[in-house]
Amino acid sequence: MSQAQTKKSTNWVGILTIPIAFVVAVSVYMFIFGDPNNFNADHTPKEGNFFAIIHEGGVIVPLLMTLFLTVLTIVVERLLIISKAKGKGSLESFLQEVKTQLNKSEIAKATSACDKQKGSVANVVRAGLTKYHEMEGEKELEKEQKVLAIQKEMEEATSLELPMLEKNLSILATIASVATLVGLLGTVIGMIKAFAALATAGTPDPDALSSGISEALINTAIGIGTSAIAIIFYNVFTNMIDKLTYGIDEIGFSIAQTFASKNK
Repeated sequence: MSQAQTKKSTNWVGILTIPIAFVVAVSVYMFIFGDPNNFNADHTPKEGNFFAIIHEGGVIVPLLMTLFLTVLTIVVERLLIISKAKGKGSLESFLQEVKTQLNKSEIAKATSACDKQKGSVANVVRAGLTKYHEMEGEKELEKEQKVLAIQKEMEEATSLELPMLEKNLSILATIASVATLVGLLGTVIGMIKAFAALATAGTPDPDALSSGISEALINTAIGIGTSAIAIIFYNVFTNMIDKLTYGIDEIGFSIAQTFASKNK
């Protein structure tokens, strides 16, 4: 798959994930969690029936489920994209192999290592090595200009390859905040119902009271859980991307310095 095709498919994931997740969430809430077999004759949840308990969370539950499914989808999609960007083998071993071949002036072997590794990092390194080989045969430019040309080529290749790694991470960051707020909204609605049951004249309705408290707690739990997962994986992916960027910067510096030292 080419870079343009990968970028296009990644964009579609970001665009379609939320509406599809919403349809799935509503369907699950209505037909699985809301299955009459999960409830007693008086529509109270059967003892120990987890689906019925979640259904008691009310209309906010499908929204929270939408956010949760969106997080799971993006996590899987980002894992696949970032793993592909790293390439087939160990990234550390690949970068070390390129450095070793550079020190031996074996540009062809270093380029061959890029062909075996594949992925976005290898593509950036290959671009730098190609420019390195081109500058070796360049007679009109000064050495400093050649080094700058190699660095510029690496930077341009990086700007083309790496931005796609950060796509959809903004959605994770947003959900990390929004999920908690949506959960709190469900909590408030549930507590309003609970206090409304307490405020009724005479003996408070215990079923209405317990239903309101249950709705509040369920929404809180789902909202906090979704937010926690989004935060954890956002930080994981950010750290993975930082490592890739650092590796590219390190090998780019090595390529430029090697050229400068061998072409005095």
